[in-house]
Amino acid sequence: MIEIINQAFEESMQAKQAFLRDNIDILVKAIDALTRCFRSGNKLLIFGNGGSAADAQHIAAEFVNRFRIERPPLPAIALTTDSSALTSIANDYDYSQVFSKQVTALGKAGDIALAISTSGNAANVLGAVDTCRKLDIATIGLTGGNGGKLVDRVDYLLTVSASKNTARIQETHILVAHVICEIVDQILFPSG
Repeated sequence: MIEIINQAFEESMQAKQAFLRDNIDILVKAIDALTRCFRSGNKLLIFGNGGSAADAQHIAAEFVNRFRIERPPLPAIALTTDSSALTSIANDYDYSQVFSKQVTALGKAGDIALAISTSGNAANVLGAVDTCRKLDIATIGLTGGNGGKLVDRVDYLLTVSASKNTARIQETHILVAHVICEIVDQILFPSG
């Protein structure tokens, strides 16, 4: 049992260290873009499936409520929370459209979308990213492995490439999200 625990922690640390080494420059650019988005009065749209849907909600809550400092709310919407919208779109059209139709309804030029997919191949995430491009909404892709089909579709690609283990990828994703929240807060609210 101890060996399994040690291995899980070691794999998680390795995934995070490799992510930092491989993605720091693009992470800085993505944070800068998101900061400009909020300064301009625009919003963040976040989406993903399963654990990534939970991450979308977690990240939106950090921006809307607060992260580490007391500050005004920042506009962030998880497109994974409205069960009526999700199920009506999936029922009347197709599950692949559950995020793209919401992006069309809620997004506007100048917003940013955070697309989360551990494989980079989720059809509904890819469809929403394509819709974002049509609406002039910048996109940040948070993915794993080789990035999947998100690679050529997003403006800022952040990939946990050192692991194919979904749990290790998701653990890195939430750390990345927390770092983004912390730095955005420091830039927008330096006296916080």
